[in-house]
Amino acid sequence: MPPVILLGLGFTTRRLARRLLLRRSEVFAVVRNSGRFRDLAALGVCTGGFDPREHPPDAVLIHTIPPLPDAESPTLREFITQLKPRRIVYISSTGVYGGQSVVDEDTPVLASDEKARVRIEDEIWLREGSWESLMVRPAAIYGPGRGVHIRIKERRLPRSEPGAVTSRIHVDDLAAVIEAGAFSSLTGAWPLADDYPCATAEVAEWCAGIMGVDLNSQWKEKIPVWGRRVDGRKIRELLGVEILYPKFDSGTLACLAEERAAV
Repeated sequence: MPPVILLGLGFTTRRLARRLLLRRSEVFAVVRNSGRFRDLAALGVCTGGFDPREHPPDAVLIHTIPPLPDAESPTLREFITQLKPRRIVYISSTGVYGGQSVVDEDTPVLASDEKARVRIEDEIWLREGSWESLMVRPAAIYGPGRGVHIRIKERRLPRSEPGAVTSRIHVDDLAAVIEAGAFSSLTGAWPLADDYPCATAEVAEWCAGIMGVDLNSQWKEKIPVWGRRVDGRKIRELLGVEILYPKFDSGTLACLAEERAAV
């Protein structure tokens, strides 16, 4: 089993690191401040800086750093090249589809804004490298401490438009797909989401109901529905991953349980 290098330790990759350690993988992480990650280091993650000599060659690289300004991007790309990975799994975003309202594995990208343009350029550069590459394009990521339920718990309305249809993916389901993708031979670019795209208002009202929070009455009005529906089943099928949380309700209940346990 090849070693795994996590390029960035954020919300998703911290959970991914624990999954990889459970399967006895050698896990390295590229971070700017190792002191912030003593908990993972104690579990066995080898943290290091942006020096290729601190990390093994011929590894699987999990690239989670979001697009950088044009002036900084060449430095990161040179670092990746010097790492000489055998395979790269890049965590992109469904934002690369622009304003298209229905997305599946055959939907072309659309650089409708600057963020999408830079994401697409990063994907192209990675795809043209000397390594194997897999692009995972997750929908909105939620999990313990992050998501609509947190805003409702704090008696605040979500930032997004209430009627906007959004596809989502629980962080643990995303981590499972990344883990499977890291040790597979699957290449290409694939959207990933759960099985229930819906308006933010529906999620907010459900969360408010189980938490006993009175939402602003405007959220209960009938409103036009627009947004992006993502069919993310294909990559799950190809990798043999069955997600734990196909709908926001089961995923949110799991989040609340974990948050309570952590208090």
